[in-house]
Amino acid sequence: MEEEYIRLISITTIGVISWGLIFILVRRIFSSYSFDFSTRIVSTLHATIAVTLATLSIQDWSCPVCPIASTSSLRQMETLAFSLSYMIYDLICSHFDDQVLSIDNAVHHSVCILGFVAGLFYQKCGSEMVAAIWITEISSPFLHLREILKEIGCRDTDLNLAADLIIPSSSR
Repeated sequence: MEEEYIRLISITTIGVISWGLIFILVRRIFSSYSFDFSTRIVSTLHATIAVTLATLSIQDWSCPVCPIASTSSLRQMETLAFSLSYMIYDLICSHFDDQVLSIDNAVHHSVCILGFVAGLFYQKCGSEMVAAIWITEISSPFLHLREILKEIGCRDTDLNLAADLIIPSSSR
C-alpha cells in the first residue's frame, strides 16, 4: 500500500516537472507563436496521453465504468496521478501568462486538483473518475486545433472549416 502511494507521488511530481520542461521546449521551438499556442500544444499532448491511459485502464469492455464505487485499480490511480500532475502544472503555468489571471480558470484547476487528490486518497470510484477523464479529454485536441490553425494562418481555409465541422457546436 505504501509503495503505491510513493509511486503515485512520484508520478505526480515527475509529471509536474516534465510538463514544465515540455512547455519550455515547445515554447522554444514555437517561439514566434503566442504563450497560448504553446499551452494548447501541451494540453493536446496531455489529452492524447490521458485518453490513452484511461482507455488502457478499462477493466471490462462490456461495462467500461464497472465496477461502480469499487476500489480503484493501480492503473486507474496512475491515470489519475498523471492527470493530477498536468492540472498542477497548468495551474502554475497560467500564472505566467501575460494576460490577467483568470479566477474561473484557477477555480476550475483547484477543484480538479482537489477531486484527483480525493480520488487518490480514498482509492474509490476509479472507474468513474477515469471515465470522466476520458469523456472530458477526448474533445480537447479538436478544441485546441481550431485555435492552433488560426494562429498558424489557416483561418479561412478548408482545413479550418473541417476542424469547425468536427467540433460539436455546443463547445464553440
